[in-house]
Amino acid sequence: MSSDEVEPVTLPERPVRSLHSLHQTQIGNGRARRSDPTRGRAIRNTVLSSFFLGWAPILGKLAYAQGVAPFSLAALRTVVAVLLLWGWYLLMHRDWLVRLRWGELAGCIAVGAVNGIGSLLYYTGLSRLDASLASFLNTLYILWVVLFLAASGQPVGRLTLLRIALAIGGVYLLTGGTRGEPNWLGAMLMVASAATFGWHLVMGQWLLADVPSQAATPYILTAMAITVGLAQALEGQPVEAISPDGWRAIIALGATTAISRLLMFTGLRRLGGIETALISLLELVVSLGLAFLILGERMTPLQWVGGSILVFSILLGVRESSPETSAHWKSGE
Repeated sequence: MSSDEVEPVTLPERPVRSLHSLHQTQIGNGRARRSDPTRGRAIRNTVLSSFFLGWAPILGKLAYAQGVAPFSLAALRTVVAVLLLWGWYLLMHRDWLVRLRWGELAGCIAVGAVNGIGSLLYYTGLSRLDASLASFLNTLYILWVVLFLAASGQPVGRLTLLRIALAIGGVYLLTGGTRGEPNWLGAMLMVASAATFGWHLVMGQWLLADVPSQAATPYILTAMAITVGLAQALEGQPVEAISPDGWRAIIALGATTAISRLLMFTGLRRLGGIETALISLLELVVSLGLAFLILGERMTPLQWVGGSILVFSILLGVRESSPETSAHWKSGE
């Protein structure tokens, strides 16, 4: 070969992916996301949390029927929840009680304090309203979650907005119209309670991103108990005499509080605030079902239609990927 000739250079062939292979990859990624075991456990825990939370208005009404005051109910059921939760941890899961940094502990206290204030608003409003109306107004927390997250710059997809619209429509049909003039003070208290509940969901997603939910829950409930206990003390009223039936309702409410909070924060870590709030709307279905069985209320055909729409809006979440913020939640099932 002469010096004037240039030896041809052979470049390695670049593999060309067909549209079919790209489509198969996308399908595989979608299936992997839907079959994610941690997401499945998070959805299961959030559904179970909704079941236990659905007992709150029923047990609250049973306690009120026994003469328990709203502040007393909020304080005593939280104390019962804290004692049950700490006892369970000390006896069965001491490994969950990890040492938290000061910043993480401050986050737990902040979330618990907000939740405690919301608890006082909720049970005061519940004492002035029918359980069905109170349950409907309480579901407004989903709108507050979206509002808080949108204000922080988190994108909200069109499918999420569609699910919210369907869920609110289903909730409206489930609850139906009220008879008589509503108690506006009670309604405002429930709206404020929904705002604090939505804010505490968002705070839990932001402030406790690096804290395992098992470690955070007892500290959050302890801060919640201190908050409602201080409110009860500042009210200046002695705790009324409580009948055995009243104590049974309080203890049952405390147990459901402890279980629901642990399950809720476990699900929130993986799903994020909006997804958790949407699934938690099942709480309303549970409340109406228990009202049917325990309080003798009956659901109309229109309410069954609303329940079907609500379930459909939740099932739409299977097609939606998890919010980006939820990826930062520390795993530790």
